[in-house]
Amino acid sequence: MKKYVFKFNEGRASMKNLLGGKGANLAEMIHIGLPVPPGFTVTTEACTRYYSEGEKIAEDILQQTFDVLGDLERETGKTLGSPGNPLLVSVRSGAPVSMPGMMDTILNLGLNDETVEGLARSTGDRRFAYDCYRRFIQMFGNVVLNIEHGRFEDIINDIKRRRSFTSDTELSAEDWQEVIKSYKDLVMKHTGREFPQDPREQLVMAMEAVFRSWNNHRAIVYRKINKIPDELGTAVNVQVMVFGNMGEDSGTGVAFTRNPSTGEKEIYGEFLINAQGEDVVAGIRTPRNIKELAALMPDVYRQLTAVSDLLEKHYKDMQDIEFTVEKGKLYLLQTRNGKRTAAAAVKIAVDMVKEGLISKEEAVLRVSPEHVVSLLHRRIDSEARMEVIAKGLPASPGAAWGHVVFDPDEAETLGQQGRKVILVRTETTPDDIHGIVMAQGVLTSRGGMTSHAAVVARGMGKPCVCGCDTISIDYEKGEFKTGDLVVKKGDVISIDGSTGNVILGKVPMIDPDLSSEFRELLEWADEFRVLSVRANADTPEDARIARDFGAEGIGLCRTEHMFMGQDRLPVVQEMIMAETKEEREKALAKLLAFQRRDFEGILEAMRDLPVTIRLLDPPLHEFLPDAEELIQEIAEFKAKGDAENLKKKQEILKRVRALSEFNPMLGLRGCRLGILYPEIYEMQVRAIFMAACSLAKRGIRVHPEVEIPLVSNANELKQLRELVESTAAQVMNDEGIKVEYSIGTMIEIPRACITADELAHFADFFSFGTNDLTQTTYGFSRDDAEAKFLPYYINRKILTEDPFIVLDRRGVGHLMKTAVNLGRGVKENLTIGICGEHGGEPSSVEFCHEIGLDYVSCSPYRVPIARLAAAQAALKSEQNS
Repeated sequence: MKKYVFKFNEGRASMKNLLGGKGANLAEMIHIGLPVPPGFTVTTEACTRYYSEGEKIAEDILQQTFDVLGDLERETGKTLGSPGNPLLVSVRSGAPVSMPGMMDTILNLGLNDETVEGLARSTGDRRFAYDCYRRFIQMFGNVVLNIEHGRFEDIINDIKRRRSFTSDTELSAEDWQEVIKSYKDLVMKHTGREFPQDPREQLVMAMEAVFRSWNNHRAIVYRKINKIPDELGTAVNVQVMVFGNMGEDSGTGVAFTRNPSTGEKEIYGEFLINAQGEDVVAGIRTPRNIKELAALMPDVYRQLTAVSDLLEKHYKDMQDIEFTVEKGKLYLLQTRNGKRTAAAAVKIAVDMVKEGLISKEEAVLRVSPEHVVSLLHRRIDSEARMEVIAKGLPASPGAAWGHVVFDPDEAETLGQQGRKVILVRTETTPDDIHGIVMAQGVLTSRGGMTSHAAVVARGMGKPCVCGCDTISIDYEKGEFKTGDLVVKKGDVISIDGSTGNVILGKVPMIDPDLSSEFRELLEWADEFRVLSVRANADTPEDARIARDFGAEGIGLCRTEHMFMGQDRLPVVQEMIMAETKEEREKALAKLLAFQRRDFEGILEAMRDLPVTIRLLDPPLHEFLPDAEELIQEIAEFKAKGDAENLKKKQEILKRVRALSEFNPMLGLRGCRLGILYPEIYEMQVRAIFMAACSLAKRGIRVHPEVEIPLVSNANELKQLRELVESTAAQVMNDEGIKVEYSIGTMIEIPRACITADELAHFADFFSFGTNDLTQTTYGFSRDDAEAKFLPYYINRKILTEDPFIVLDRRGVGHLMKTAVNLGRGVKENLTIGICGEHGGEPSSVEFCHEIGLDYVSCSPYRVPIARLAAAQAALKSEQNS
């Protein structure tokens, strides 16, 4: 018979896919001799079977569960449901991939109207027993019976108001009995049946609820964000209860072996005296700093620090530990690799190499490229004047501004519309994740630095301020108060997750600096990567930023971006409006000076490194006013009797209509523009080589690469290559100096991919423009697709990824491989790169490594991500070979 239930001492860390992360780590801690309450794990395969058999637990799985439960009863000397000596257990989920807070937990299972009295007698503490019972009903009612958590909290808050109490710990046994009666009434009203009294029925219902939680909304959203497969399933962990709510010598907490915000090597965390675990992670009570435990329970603190060191050395990574202290004795309930900020991830990886725990290769593989994005976010300008209106705990570093929103659904809606919002909550719960995803940052009035809001925000690289108890939130009025100040929904605030400051209004922000550890990690990455990393840059400033981030050249300089300045656009329009070649050349002569200055600045910034300059690509009508706006202006000038301006606008409208196209993307643009109007490309080439020669005369080495866009036919490339070569030769002859250069094409049309062998005869390099290649391969207009149907396709899993974000390996990637093979079949050493934004997306970078590209190019701020992703691709390839 297949085994679906494992005792903790039967498992190991290597069984994570079967036992889930929590079960595997509990088993591992037992094997290394740590104090873990006994229990058992129902496997992820049982969860998969639960769904395949109509959301029902099979009889053989239940039989195995009760058999192992019997062993647990014999081991502890307690019996589930016994009024005299009741066994109480926790029931927790545990997926193979860590999903903190996404699924459900039930504590104190086994309590009923009889066993609660048995617990009171065996412990000699009636208040403790009834506190446990009310917690059980509350958790079971929420997780299993789907009663809103707040309905239970309302009952507690009501009795506290009537007793004039401020804390749950002030309530007596009799108070809890009154609460329990109200809880049971709530269950009857909501479900139409009494609260279940049979502990075995409770256990089965709890197991089913954990399995169901794998597919709750927040878990689905979390998996989608973190690209976790839906078919993994969750395990169920049943563990003997230990109690942190047995008085002042008991407590519960969460500890990290290093600071998850900064990476400093110090124990970091929080705890609560006389509390159970959910009180800490749910943010219901604001906990105390873990270091205070050293004074309150010195022996426990010493044990905890020793355990932290042991676990970190065993797992060779920073650990997130959940613990409970019962009557002065320490118990471990979980360990896992801790979620951390990007800055902490980098520092921990680098420090662990220096401590001899891991290798450089492991350090490079350990830091997620997606995580690194948050290191490149802006922070509040220290010189800025700001009005700090409140201060909380600095739970997740970074800074953001946005319009205040109190509802996660509204945060999601506004975020999808492109609005910047700050989600403000009393505390967040896992159900709020969709709002957190779309918010710029999170502010809570309760909870600590290990609360749900803090952990999730850190994992997403979003700023978060928690435990800001000086703000009072009124959801009904849509406002919060701090002192005499009222901040309403829609008002703008800024938060600083590095200091805990809450600031009124939008605060100026500045670009980040890369830490010494990050630079060192990237230097290690450079040792391992094969791909070169370039940047897409259109200005000297962008080029300087890219170079500072480690770019090894420019893979795409879009010359049309240089035409959009206020001083240039009128000249461009003059060129477009020209009726004759002579008039056009007169306007182009003015543009030549602008272009030359731009190219000189970019080439100088990237001295000694290659710079790929793409000649004009978009259709000319994009530089002219919108037709509808012109029609409105014509009507106004006609009404005013302004004949001169009327005629001018009518001429522009005529030209707009003449240049307008049914599908501009497939019309007169790219190389077609250069063939019909060769004087435009000739001007640009002249500007490039005048700039290059000027720098060469100053002793500055430059490497211009002239790129012909949108080629679909080798004859297009042949004709335009001749134009570039003749113009370059003429300029260099006039200037009396030679400059090395190359000529290539952007591969962005399927036909170019499948005729790449023909193109290679006239190209020194290929550069994949995967934005347009994706559009022409799919037949999608990117803007229309993303606005109208792509989200639907992705939600319905017609497409698994947005192909404009993650490169489509099966379709676009197949065309790229074809082009690489054909091109290098003609020229073995043909340089080939990618310059679409896929060049900075980790999965796409990995694919570029696999098909043998020479470089990737991306926006300047993604260069560090691409460097790390390229190194990881090389290391993974080496491991798999």
